[in-house]
Amino acid sequence: MSAPTTQRSALLAKFKDHVAHERYASGTVRSYLAVASDFLEFLLNRQVPIEEVQAGHLTEFLDRELRRFSRRHGHPPASVADWRSQHASGIRQLLWWVNGQLPVITAPRCVFEAFSQALCNEYTHWLDEQRGLATETIDGLVGEASRFLVWYGEGRSTETGLSAMAIADIDAYVQARAPSLRRVSRKALAQQLRCFLRFAHAMGRTERDFAPSVTSPTLYALESIPSCLRSDEIRAVVEAARKDLSPKGLRDYAILLLLATYGMRAGEITRLKLDDIDWRADRLCVRHTKTAGQSVLPLLPAVGDALLAYLRRGRPRTEAREIFIRTCAPYRSFASGSSLYTMIRGRLDAAGVQPLGKRGPHAFRHARAVSLLRAGVSQKVIGDVLGHRSAASTTPYLKLATEELRNVALEIPMRAAGDPS
Repeated sequence: MSAPTTQRSALLAKFKDHVAHERYASGTVRSYLAVASDFLEFLLNRQVPIEEVQAGHLTEFLDRELRRFSRRHGHPPASVADWRSQHASGIRQLLWWVNGQLPVITAPRCVFEAFSQALCNEYTHWLDEQRGLATETIDGLVGEASRFLVWYGEGRSTETGLSAMAIADIDAYVQARAPSLRRVSRKALAQQLRCFLRFAHAMGRTERDFAPSVTSPTLYALESIPSCLRSDEIRAVVEAARKDLSPKGLRDYAILLLLATYGMRAGEITRLKLDDIDWRADRLCVRHTKTAGQSVLPLLPAVGDALLAYLRRGRPRTEAREIFIRTCAPYRSFASGSSLYTMIRGRLDAAGVQPLGKRGPHAFRHARAVSLLRAGVSQKVIGDVLGHRSAASTTPYLKLATEELRNVALEIPMRAAGDPS
């Protein structure tokens, strides 16, 4: 047996141990090992080290395997997209394990797409290193920049930059995006687009700064009222989750109590680590995702009991230090706070709660702020609990509480003029 073949066999054996350690289902393990074996053989025949795999190698391998499937069975898979996704999943796991990062499965289709990918990577680095922004903020800014570049690149596949860009292009993009957005979202779109255009000009990608030409709608102070869940709706959701004693139920119940009790952001919950709980002092350390600050909150008995039940009977065995872990292999922490949205919507549906406004974690945060305001807690203390940087961030919740009071007042019959009673 040659040395490269021996190395391939050893790598496959270690990869098998890895996926088994991640506690994948036996069928998934067999599938991953099969595609990993074929991919490593493909790389061996082309004398490509696994550390040097490029997107083109992945595309070439998947195309070759698809042709083999068609010849073997006499027809292509029922769903080519699903087939490619399943095979790519095994390859991604292999490359993540070896190289510590997920590769791009598909290569750029044209010159401008390659330019766009490189520019977005440069933009991400700039927002992180120069601006020091939170991960969620960077994701939003880069996401909008990517959408703009995809739109702008249509029909410009051979261009290698933004030198031909004009104000008319920016206006056309905003007009295309605006109809599906609310006014507040249109303002956010304009802000994100201006940030990217300022970056592009600063980096010499455009001859002029187009940022001032991006207009946005005027939003008046406290124009919109944040939506929140009613107290009876929160009780219904939490109680329904409490009855679910499965590992997922124990996890979701603890998360819902953190949302309802402290009004935490979704990202703050997914980033909670085991070391953030001081069981002796009954304290919980919360690192605020938006302000980069932290708060130390009292660990209330109900929350502590729920966390303890999850840690003892629901949390999978894993090396991850985050408290909350996915319930299916690979057993890792949530990628971001947005991962909680699907779970929250599912729990609302299971409890029969159909709120008129938001259906995500922030609805619990709004409700907690309103309940504290009703209890007479000062805006300063509420801001500290919620992790607000300034009192102005808490003011919209005051309007929500006032609006609810106004709705109640409208339901009270008023005395007619001249009625002495």
